[in-house]
Amino acid sequence: MPPDKLQPDDVQPDDVQPEEPTAMTTESDTRTTDRDDVLARLRRLEDAQAIGQLRARYCQCLDDGRWDELAALFTPDGAFVGLATARGRDELREFFAGLRDGPLSAWWHFSANETVEVDGDTATGQTWLFQPCVVQGEAHIAAGRYRDRMARVEGRWLFAERAVTFFFWTPLVGGWAPGRMGWPPAAAALDERYTLESRRQEEQPG
Repeated sequence: MPPDKLQPDDVQPDDVQPEEPTAMTTESDTRTTDRDDVLARLRRLEDAQAIGQLRARYCQCLDDGRWDELAALFTPDGAFVGLATARGRDELREFFAGLRDGPLSAWWHFSANETVEVDGDTATGQTWLFQPCVVQGEAHIAAGRYRDRMARVEGRWLFAERAVTFFFWTPLVGGWAPGRMGWPPAAAALDERYTLESRRQEEQPG
């Protein structure tokens, strides 16, 4: 029978093509999606701002000698890693306060070039450090980087770990250069970039 003469009973199930489902997006759905996107972007901005304030307060509390406030910027089991390792708020308070009992009598911390990646209630990032200081009565200059791990605890961003390494630490009169260490305790925290360069130079044939 010619195709144009087919009767309804002659149409087999395989001959019937299912209709493609159509996605219907309502104006209300669009508004909800847009609102959620705006709220997520706003939350990221607020998190970045709060973390920037956390880093600034760290420098200010450290320079002003506000040890209790400084320790409170860390989680209860938070750690500082660098010149030494201190974990937990009691150790942190004792470590930072004890720095001025030694040859390092004064310092001023300035941080810049901050980066941060937020993932829910955790965040990571780096910030550069510039630090004029006084060691045994002599002006020194240091620079380095902080590597930060942060956590949101009860709505507040805190350091889970702050690790510092140094690009250089040297007396001001001696000038600075990559990897130059004029204060022995800082040498243990030499930034890995310069540690690797030093190793390569040592391995080169003389």
